[in-house]
Amino acid sequence: MKIALVHDYIKEFGGAERVLRALSDMYPKAPIYTAFRVKGSECDKVFKDREIVTSFLAPLLKIWKLYSPLRFLAPLVWRSMDLSEFDLVITSASWYITRGFKVGKNTKVVCYCHTPPRYLYGYDTSINLQKYWLVRIYAGVVNHFLRLYDLWSADTVDKWIVNSLNIQRRVKKFYRKNSVVIYPPIDVERFIEESRKTKKGDYFLIVSRLVGSKGLEEAVRAAKIGGFRLRISGSNAGLSEMAKKLEKMGGKKIELMGRVDDKKLPGLFAGAIGFIALARDEDFGITPVESMACGTPVIAFNGGGFKESVVDGVTGVLINDTDEKTIGKAVKKILNTKWDKKALWKQARKFSRERFEEEIRKVIGE
Repeated sequence: MKIALVHDYIKEFGGAERVLRALSDMYPKAPIYTAFRVKGSECDKVFKDREIVTSFLAPLLKIWKLYSPLRFLAPLVWRSMDLSEFDLVITSASWYITRGFKVGKNTKVVCYCHTPPRYLYGYDTSINLQKYWLVRIYAGVVNHFLRLYDLWSADTVDKWIVNSLNIQRRVKKFYRKNSVVIYPPIDVERFIEESRKTKKGDYFLIVSRLVGSKGLEEAVRAAKIGGFRLRISGSNAGLSEMAKKLEKMGGKKIELMGRVDDKKLPGLFAGAIGFIALARDEDFGITPVESMACGTPVIAFNGGGFKESVVDGVTGVLINDTDEKTIGKAVKKILNTKWDKKALWKQARKFSRERFEEEIRKVIGE
């Protein structure tokens, strides 16, 4: 088969880009079509060995951060792409919609959906720009037409794959489509191996893009009040100014590390006493699984995809609120419990890359 991959854009590197990398490794000859590519960016470095085809609007979209306010151009971006020469198109779809391109009569389209665009359906987003009245008016008009395109383009997909039961419910609710759950791929054995040789440190850890809706501010306040050491790995994404906020809030116990290289991340996970994940409706959440693979228990909000990976009392602590007092109690429970590494490893192995590839190939085969 002649295969093409499609992805939002090549700029930041997060969970969706990890999935894209795994798909690209499975189908190394498949070119990656994308809205734009920022050369030298975190994501660009990861895909420097792949053929990447950008849209005709790429020169405009990649200027500063215009791709966000110019999101109304997304339908034009995808409809301008002619993929009719391919037998199979796998689209990695998230907030930029990433569907509706031209295909041939016999082309099959498989959508790996990370989430229907959160800003179109009332979910919290990384940056709450709608607190400004002018943005609210702009978004009200633009989002109406983008929803129409989103719903129309959903009908161009032959097979839906979703990254969690959480997203499966959203796809059914908004698109009225059935889907198959295939959890994202995680290089579990690499993390397990690191945990065998790394000694525990004296810190709790967060690995996340520095944006809103991730519970970062709550975690920093809890660390200051509770007096525990907190290390945060991640960089700003989009228009977020979260790094500046956290720097102002943080004390001596808070360390902003910037983005840590993937090769060094396992050691960071393995050395942590506990991992903290506080997003209230995370689509799935790869980092808690990576933490468990490193033998490190997780404090996670009891909602979204976290409920599908963290086993309360076995691989971590699920909490029903993210206030400082609740986080503090969870931290004490982590410190006062003897956690079984083998139980953590067993749970993490359910989300292995080998399992992902096997399930993807099965769907493609069908």
